[in-house]
Amino acid sequence: MSWLVLVVSGVLEAVWATALGRSEGLSRLGPSVLFFTALTASMGGLAYAMRDLPVGTSYAVWVGIGAVLTVVYAMATGQESISAAKVLFLTLIIGGVVGLKAVH
Repeated sequence: MSWLVLVVSGVLEAVWATALGRSEGLSRLGPSVLFFTALTASMGGLAYAMRDLPVGTSYAVWVGIGAVLTVVYAMATGQESISAAKVLFLTLIIGGVVGLKAVH
């Protein structure tokens, strides 16, 4: 259960990071509300997962999932360019996350 919560929390990290970018310095209400809501849920899930999982592993998986999804979303929406190098390095992050799960 902790791993599932951790993965969902990582997804929510991408949501709050994207919402923060769209909030224009927290000056737009909708993205700001989404930012604070997703941030609270994401941090709560991370804290829950850390009850059973090591802090280093939890944090690395949480950040890895959030970072990859944030960049992939930005590339998919045209806000960030796509390159072979970016795809390679994002794939390496995913491999690291999967590897941490495999050795835990």
